[in-house]
Amino acid sequence: MFEMLAQGLAIVFEPSLFLMTLLAIVMGTVFGALPGVSATMAVALGLPFTYSMQPVPAIVFLVAVYCSSITGGSISAILFKIPGVPSSAPTTFDGYPMAKRGEAGKAIGVALVTSAIGGLFSAFAMFFLSPQLTQAALNFGPSEMFAVTFMGLSILTSLDSKNILRTTISGLLGLLLGTVGQDPMYGVQRLTFGSRQLLSGIEMIPVLIGIFALTEVFQQTKENKRITAEDAEKAGATTIDTKMPSMKEWLSIKWVIIRCSLIGTVVGILPGAGATIASFLCYSTETKLSKHPEKFGTGIIDGVAASEAANNAATGGAMVPLLSLGIPGGNAAAVMMSALVLKGVQLGPLLLINQPEYLSATFVSMIITNIVMVFVAIGIAKVFAKILSIPYSVLGPVIMMLAMIGSYATNMSTMDVKIMAIAGVMGVLFKVMHFNSAALILGLVLGSICEGNFSRAYTIYRGDIAGMFMRPIAGTIMVICIVALIYPFIAPALKTMLGKNKKTADK
Repeated sequence: MFEMLAQGLAIVFEPSLFLMTLLAIVMGTVFGALPGVSATMAVALGLPFTYSMQPVPAIVFLVAVYCSSITGGSISAILFKIPGVPSSAPTTFDGYPMAKRGEAGKAIGVALVTSAIGGLFSAFAMFFLSPQLTQAALNFGPSEMFAVTFMGLSILTSLDSKNILRTTISGLLGLLLGTVGQDPMYGVQRLTFGSRQLLSGIEMIPVLIGIFALTEVFQQTKENKRITAEDAEKAGATTIDTKMPSMKEWLSIKWVIIRCSLIGTVVGILPGAGATIASFLCYSTETKLSKHPEKFGTGIIDGVAASEAANNAATGGAMVPLLSLGIPGGNAAAVMMSALVLKGVQLGPLLLINQPEYLSATFVSMIITNIVMVFVAIGIAKVFAKILSIPYSVLGPVIMMLAMIGSYATNMSTMDVKIMAIAGVMGVLFKVMHFNSAALILGLVLGSICEGNFSRAYTIYRGDIAGMFMRPIAGTIMVICIVALIYPFIAPALKTMLGKNKKTADK
């Protein structure tokens, strides 16, 4: 093990490769902070730099881009309520309210530190437990994957405890949008209305940008707000120094960080899951486990820590099946896989036995990236935060222009720009009618994944739904999901009943 570690250090700290790794960290953080540039797109944009590299340096470079882009997404999510990457969407729930209260520095500080902790945790898990974790992941079939994804959807009844019905309806609308396109099993067209551009479904990134970015621009314009230099300074824009929480605050979220790092790593290992599911799942889990769930969404560090620890932990997890089995754990890992295959690398179980330098170099690259990206992100956050001092009459149109570019760049299609515009209008209507935009996004993000896994499991078990969930893992998770879904509905009745029993006992 120590020989492998020394080998990885020798590879990564070779002067030219180390400089390229630093460049990759800067690139990834900037790409992640830009609206519409997902982690997958960031890795794809980094591919041309690897054409002249050998396979091992190439994976080191791409891993650095991947990890840092996930962290970079938290910057714009906190400062502008625009998730730089889809997995940063839950970060906006508490990060942006903190920024509006003048705690942007603290929110970014929490995001960066928890990102680093989550990333380091998953890197060590990948290095020391890669074969065992891979074997465990192989036990997850479509039934288990459906149950895990459905667990993420169970947050719907907890997102807004004061408005459960509208929140649930919002999530169901998101699920409906997720059905647009071709059926994942049979290829039947659904809700496309004859449009060929909708055959592939509704893209997540344009909807994210529209719901979060455009809605905020429309809201600011309607309220005739103008962010002044004084407002920017109050929000920490001119003095972003990532002020850290007190020791008491850190201790209050220690279990949040540990749980979400663990869950994020496990979810990252599951093929096809990825950082977005990990982020939403951990946010929902912490909402249910918290002693003060009503504070989630109002601007607390627990929500920021849960989202950022989870999505960064998923990066190390995604590398486990890629290196051990040749199965990508997510879209970004699939891009890395294609780059290695083009260089003639035979991915699979024998790779780490015959060429252990791939694992050791990836491990060292992730360690360096998760440490260095904290300092790089601080500098980039300061630059991004200066934008807040621009009058909103200028900033608003600039945000809209970037939103259009980010949406168009998803598939180079004007349909995505139209979807973004419709999502922006829908976001405004949701605010007026007190529906929940986050629930809509949750339904859209997890709906198609949930449906795909259910369809595969349904086909495998020949329509025997009971048989699908007789497997121990799937059955246990589904029981937890059902309890989580119905508890907010029955909680008031239980509290009333317990209160009456207590009064009776006192008498």
